[in-house]
Parts: sequence; structure tokens; C-alpha cells
Amino acid sequence: MEKKLKQKSIWREWGEAFVVALALAVFVRTFFFQIYQIPTSSMVPTLMPGDKIFANRIVYGPAIPFTSSHLPVFKNPNRLDVVVFVPPEEKTKPWLGRKQFIKRLIGLPGEHVLIKDGSIYIDGKRIVDPRIHWIKYSNVGKYGQEGKEIVVPEGKYFFLGDNTDNSQDGRFWGYADRSDIMGKAIFIWWPPKRISTIK
Repeated sequence: MEKKLKQKSIWREWGEAFVVALALAVFVRTFFFQIYQIPTSSMVPTLMPGDKIFANRIVYGPAIPFTSSHLPVFKNPNRLDVVVFVPPEEKTKPWLGRKQFIKRLIGLPGEHVLIKDGSIYIDGKRIVDPRIHWIKYSNVGKYGQEGKEIVVPEGKYFFLGDNTDNSQDGRFWGYADRSDIMGKAIFIWWPPKRISTIK
């Protein structure tokens, strides 16, 4: 009898430890850091298909699951951050079935954005930055037409992929809501030859 009680106690301890570990993992994944695997070539060469990355979820104020609420924001997204977010086309799907995209933030709320001769102009000024100077952006999609300047609505953000000719991004579907920004991509941790910070 005593032996059986000890066995039950051991199994109970293991079960409780497992539940606590699982709850902690879900908490960290939801509010602090999340691991993603890059599925497409839309951010080549910054991110390659198969790269595994860490995204910092707490920096922009993570969403509380199954609600429209967020935790407090440490900082707002900056231009040219590489960001994980839910695009508008995915918002009609059930919460657990929504795909998250990863692109580079180009346009902030209220800004005028123009793609001209392969370059990005914000409020009439050409953006020159080593993170994107090599990209010749294509004029495609409803929001990326040649000669058409767009105005980013308040509370929304405009994203583009670094691999401009192979990216379904804001040029086609417009803007992502601030509330749908999930985190900042910060680090490639796999494969070993690709280990680096994300710029």
C-alpha cells in the first residue's frame, strides 16, 4: 500500500511539473519571445527560406490571446524594422488559423509613401539607408502603382518585402493595423552558418 502511494506521489509530481513547464512555455511564447521558421523567399537575402528566428514580442506590447487588448508598449515600431504581423487578409480567419507575415516596415501612420524609380520616398524625401539601398522596388499592385503616392491611415503601417519581385506585401493588400503587429524579428539562430542579428 505504501509503495503504491509513493508511486502515485511520483507521478503526481511529474504531472504537476509538466503542467507548470507547459504554462511557463506558453506564457514566454505569448508575451516575450517566439520562434518562427521562414517559409518563403519574400525577405531574401535578409531572411532565407528555412531560417529559424527569434522575435521579440514584448517590445511593441504583445496582444492578449483571444482579446483585442495588448500589454503596455515599450516602444513603437520604427521604420525599417523587420516585423512579424497579421495582414488584413488573414483577420477574417479564426484566431488560431491566422498566418503571420514577416516584412520590413516602410510607412508609418500619416506618412505619404511613393515608389519611384525603384526607391522609396516618404513625404517627398528619398529614403537612403544601408539596409535597403540595394533594393530596386517594383511598381506593382493597387498600392504600389507607378506615380501613385499613398497615404498611410492613422493607426496603420505599410510593409514591403526585401525580395521585391517575389513578395506579397503592402503593395497588394494595403496596410496592417497597429493592433496586429506581433513582434520585432531580432535574431537568426538556425542554421548555424546563418546565425546573426536581423537588420
